[in-house]
Amino acid sequence: MGSIPDPGELTELTRPSFDQFQRQTSLMTSCTLLWKELSDHFTSLEQNLQKKSEALKHKLQTLDHDTKATLASLKKREVTIDGSVEITLERVEEHREAALKLVENSNFDHPDGEVDDGDGLLQLLKSFCLKMHSREFWQFVITKKKELDVLRSQIPLALAECVDPARFALEAISEVFPVDKRVERTEKGNDLGWACVLVLESLIPVVVDPVIGKSRLLVTPSVTERAKEIAETWKRSLEERGGIENVKTPDVHTFLQHLVTFGIVKKEDMDLYRKLVVGSAWRKQMPKLALSLGLADKMPDMIEELITRGQQLDAVHFTYEVGLVDKFPPVPLLKAFLKDAKKAAASILDDPDTGRAAHLAARKEQSALRAVIKCIEEYKLEAEFPPENLKKRLEQVEKVKTEKVKTEKKRPAAVPANKRTRASNGGPMPPAKAGRLTNAYVSSFPAPPTFVRSPSHAQYPTGVPAYPSPAAVYGSRSPQSPYAYSPEAAAPIAGSYPGAPLNYPAYGGYGNGFAPAYQQAYYR
Repeated sequence: MGSIPDPGELTELTRPSFDQFQRQTSLMTSCTLLWKELSDHFTSLEQNLQKKSEALKHKLQTLDHDTKATLASLKKREVTIDGSVEITLERVEEHREAALKLVENSNFDHPDGEVDDGDGLLQLLKSFCLKMHSREFWQFVITKKKELDVLRSQIPLALAECVDPARFALEAISEVFPVDKRVERTEKGNDLGWACVLVLESLIPVVVDPVIGKSRLLVTPSVTERAKEIAETWKRSLEERGGIENVKTPDVHTFLQHLVTFGIVKKEDMDLYRKLVVGSAWRKQMPKLALSLGLADKMPDMIEELITRGQQLDAVHFTYEVGLVDKFPPVPLLKAFLKDAKKAAASILDDPDTGRAAHLAARKEQSALRAVIKCIEEYKLEAEFPPENLKKRLEQVEKVKTEKVKTEKKRPAAVPANKRTRASNGGPMPPAKAGRLTNAYVSSFPAPPTFVRSPSHAQYPTGVPAYPSPAAVYGSRSPQSPYAYSPEAAAPIAGSYPGAPLNYPAYGGYGNGFAPAYQQAYYR
């Protein structure tokens, strides 16, 4: 049997190698990193599950809240139907009786459409509405553009007198919307979009339910269908007009207001509405219309597009309307707008027409400064963007522009190229009068063509002599004329029309000293 080694006895141990030690260290490091990676992965999964659980819980709560609110709204609408119908029928009956009385005994008649004050205007509008005379109503409204503020306050009151306000409004604007049916159009009165928008905006407070408000419109099904047909007709006409890019802003505004007024917005047309709103974003009402059309969730993308297109000022209005000021700070946008305006003004100055280019550049910068100052005052941004420097710059631009206008007025007018001038002082020549001199002819026509002279010196045929007219004494436009007199020779007759001068050098072969007169048939 082998002997058992004594524990206290020193025995020779195998010394571990350094390579083995490095392998052990590498293995421990790999295990540690793997453990950390797995731990982070599971932690991330747990956090994502927690977030999804919370989001799902929030959605369930929102859905439950919306369901309760919808059920309550439906119950309220059902309960209020009888009351709303009763109120509407009473109004219709009142309007019918008032219309009959007005027809039987009409003491308020203005055939020429002239009214003295706001009350008279309201009474005339009411008479049109009571009689359901939509065409006369429209013709009267379009002649009162200068009284737009008064019309905006009076038309809703007048439309309330209609038996069927919605149908009346559609009939009133049917001359120009959805398709312009006018035969004769004038450049000044061609745009009647403002009147269409005014009538459609004024219709909203008239057709809302008197009990539950805007959530229900008191519009008959037949009128609603007619409004939908009009909207489809307008959309089909886009191709005939060359697409969205070529549609005029007043037409776009009228179409969008038509959708909002009659509550006929379609979800499948949201992309179309978005393009139309962005294309006409400079209109003041567009941000509110966008929200009414249901584009609230698309607002951030629309604002980004406006900024990309260089419409920073319009983007500011949209941000305040939708409440995205934190995401899109207004001050940097306004500064970027001013910077772009200065670049545009500088590019205009490259025009060869220096005077016109300077005027356009000044007007461009002036318009941009005014718009930014107004925006700062409207949204109370004075603390973040003091407007004092902008106002000083605006005064400088206006001063330079005014001085340039005065200089242009003081500058003497240039003599047109077709004016005859005196040989003595270069001034404009008065109209020629053939009867002043017996044998002299002064013509404002261009130099006549050269005709071959007849060999006979005793008679003058219809051909015009090769010699120029004595009108050369006043200066000829032909620098090649050898018979133009010097200023010294012409001085005695520079100021008046005396008799035939006697110091004309005689043309060769003619003893009377005068050039042969043109035949009358040549210049008449």
